[in-house]
Amino acid sequence: MSTGVRRRMGVEERRQQLIAVALELFSQRSPDDVSIDEIASAAGISRPLVYHYFPGKLSLYEAALRRASDDLAARFAEPHEGPLGARLLRVMHRFFDFVDEHGPGFSALMRGGPAVPADGVRSRDHVFATNALIDSVRQAAYEQILAHLRVTEAPPRLELVVRSWISLVESTALIWLDGRRIPRAELELQLVHDFAALASVSAAYDEEMAALIGPVLKEEPADGPFGDLVGRLVALAS
Repeated sequence: MSTGVRRRMGVEERRQQLIAVALELFSQRSPDDVSIDEIASAAGISRPLVYHYFPGKLSLYEAALRRASDDLAARFAEPHEGPLGARLLRVMHRFFDFVDEHGPGFSALMRGGPAVPADGVRSRDHVFATNALIDSVRQAAYEQILAHLRVTEAPPRLELVVRSWISLVESTALIWLDGRRIPRAELELQLVHDFAALASVSAAYDEEMAALIGPVLKEEPADGPFGDLVGRLVALAS
């Protein structure tokens, strides 16, 4: 007869385990509703041991946010091959995978973190750190889109289009989480159409934008997402 022996974790390994456990719990419910006791129980350790690795729930939450923000930013990475519309659609699918899997945590991240941390009042440092994480995700998304457009330094109108679209993606995801009343696949495609529409309208007003966006649109196949948008607009006007 043999007995199992629990392996003792190293400091960093235990920290990473606690971050993973906390992120899973924060993904299921609002961080405000998750207690240190629940995190300790899910990790199979005592409450005091959690405090040995993290000063409190707020510091553990921030560590979980860092991991989540890195994951979310990575969802915008996509090989620069094939039509842009198809690439953006794959990005939106991965983005909504994250939103779907981490709904409450995503909402908390985009809204600035827990309202009232269990271990004290929110500090300015916490608010700054959370906002910095959100900004890092937005900046990663912005740089990825510019790379897809083969642009290293965006002219003012292009920056406005890309950053406005990223904000639209965020707000759409947050609204969708409130009841999921619109089929997710439709929203993913609609957001790709939104990018094309924003870029096209801007190009109609600016020669520099037209020179950037025109060649991209000409490369789009008729059966791709951008071609689908044209077909819908023609049908609407007929």
